[in-house]
Amino acid sequence: MKTKAVFLAALLFAFCALRAAWAQSSPATIPSASAAFDMTGFPQWAKDLRRGEIVAFGSFPFAFFFTNFAYDMYRSASHGWDRRYAPWPVKAAGSVGLTQREQLATLGVAAGGSVLIAVADHLILRYKRNKREKEIRSLPAGTPIIIRRPLDAEADEGPDGQAAEQGS
Repeated sequence: MKTKAVFLAALLFAFCALRAAWAQSSPATIPSASAAFDMTGFPQWAKDLRRGEIVAFGSFPFAFFFTNFAYDMYRSASHGWDRRYAPWPVKAAGSVGLTQREQLATLGVAAGGSVLIAVADHLILRYKRNKREKEIRSLPAGTPIIIRRPLDAEADEGPDGQAAEQGS
């Protein structure tokens, strides 16, 4: 039994050592995580969906906090401001907790609220995008359209890939 344990420990050590050596062997084949992710190949609906997902998941903790606080205040008021049903900041040690049904209801309301926030963000973004496109379409023919972008390293390079000279 003891020899089995020693053998398994040696095998585990050898596996970990080989794995570490293999991980360090070819760093050039692994893409760097610091490279900027390029979203130019995706359709606009996919970009909008991703933005909506980020807004919904980002607003969920706030929606959940405010939903719980509002429900605690409602519950306390409906029980005549009884100390056992006090809202969160002044809740006593022996207070009455939420039932499972009430917990699921507050979770559902918070999730619905965060989705509504994401939909409102999408509608505002769509309105701004349509307004911008309408302004561009209403310009007279031949009007130059200037697109402002932040400076980056690629803009400083010349057509041959060399850095452009800044003299003159």
